[in-house]
Amino acid sequence: MVTRAIERLRQTDWRIFMGGILTVLWLIAGIVYMRGGNFNRATIYDIPLEDIGSFLEGAFAPLAFLWLVIGLFIQQRELADNTEVLRQTSIQSEKQTQAIAATEMNARQETFFKIAESVKGQLGGITGMLFISCVGATEGQLIPRDRISEMWHMLARRDDQVFAREFLLFDADQYGGYEALFYKTEIRRRHTRNFIRTFDRLMEMARNCDSPNGIIAESLAQTAHGLLYNHMREHQPKEQEIECAPVDTADYEKVFEQTRA
Repeated sequence: MVTRAIERLRQTDWRIFMGGILTVLWLIAGIVYMRGGNFNRATIYDIPLEDIGSFLEGAFAPLAFLWLVIGLFIQQRELADNTEVLRQTSIQSEKQTQAIAATEMNARQETFFKIAESVKGQLGGITGMLFISCVGATEGQLIPRDRISEMWHMLARRDDQVFAREFLLFDADQYGGYEALFYKTEIRRRHTRNFIRTFDRLMEMARNCDSPNGIIAESLAQTAHGLLYNHMREHQPKEQEIECAPVDTADYEKVFEQTRA
């Protein structure tokens, strides 16, 4: 019991402790004053009530003021403590919000990478069909069948950019330039438009889940598919531009410029 009492005294605000001591001293001083004034029952009964009221008011008014001041200081401390608690709560809420946002962004990025794998396979198939249309049997078999067959086997082994790399290694002038490679026939135009639209959508998805530094979109733009896409856009005939209106590619057009430099 004594230990608990001592612990409670330690936890008590020093202002309350000091106020209690001053109150006790003030009451003792009042009692001493009354005893020194020769007060007794007879004399008390003879004193008018308004005088007794004035005496009590004068005796307890300082105590009331003292506890009012003490209460004010304690209230200010409590308000300061509450403000600090609210500030810490706000900081924790902000951290939780950031953690939730980061988790959501990670989930979106993970979803994007899974979708991107499938889309890259689709782009690989499109470039393969375009490649055959450009250098296959319809054009005099400019590339041996064995080489084309080998490239399709590489595509089947998930080398999605094998045909795109081959296009980039071409000396385009030998085939009439990039415009002829991509837009000479209706079949080539159809494959090229399909590639552009698919890559546009993939790049838009990349921007929607990208980090502030744009690393995902930039890495995608610097792949063989991204560089081939740039050639398709760059050599697109005027009459084809309306059919393949591009999305906003501001995030990665600079990367293409740096690559060409």
